[in-house]
Amino acid sequence: MLFDAGGIFVIPDPHVLAPLLAYYGASTDLDVYHRAHYAGMAAKSRAGSPESDWSVYNAEYVAVAGVPEHDRVEAAEVLGRTRNAYTWRHPLRDSVDALRVLHERRVPIGVVSNATGQIESVLARTGVCQVGEGTGVPVRVVVDSHVVGIAKPDPRIFDFGLAVLPGIDRSRVAYVGDSVTMDVGGARNAGLLPVLLDPYDDHRGADFLRIQSLHELTGGSGD
Repeated sequence: MLFDAGGIFVIPDPHVLAPLLAYYGASTDLDVYHRAHYAGMAAKSRAGSPESDWSVYNAEYVAVAGVPEHDRVEAAEVLGRTRNAYTWRHPLRDSVDALRVLHERRVPIGVVSNATGQIESVLARTGVCQVGEGTGVPVRVVVDSHVVGIAKPDPRIFDFGLAVLPGIDRSRVAYVGDSVTMDVGGARNAGLLPVLLDPYDDHRGADFLRIQSLHELTGGSGD
């Protein structure tokens, strides 16, 4: 299995963004910001926005976070200026627990992420995963688009992950992400099996596999 990083193992840190948006009347409940991320990603996917355009995501994020309508334009602008690669650092422990179960079952695992050169250190620092032994789950590779010079949905980025899965036909490799445009589209083009993490059922009726938790990949509920 190959996994995206953002939205799968880490999300933008609500400890940073909640105080930022509370100034505009948003909720201070950190769980709301988990919902806001996936609502933002669903909106971004519906709009078909490229990787570089987060304007739709920002607008949906602040709305779901509870910013009143009259302040949403400015709040979205502030969010876009504040949320950067290094704020994608809040670990999703439920996902990490599921990843560890997969590792213990000897499932070959790698990470393929659109990033800016920071994602391998972020995943290691937050105790999510690392190549080899460490405080997180051991994985075979962490592919950062900035490092390899190719970004999703370009299917060639997945070749760096497939390289550490020798002897496994790519059609048997699942790629788990949270973006229809980047992850499902890219995985399909690469001949992989796309799986969308859709914890709030935002993509009901879609023609690809969806899960609400990574524990579904282990046959468990995570409870």
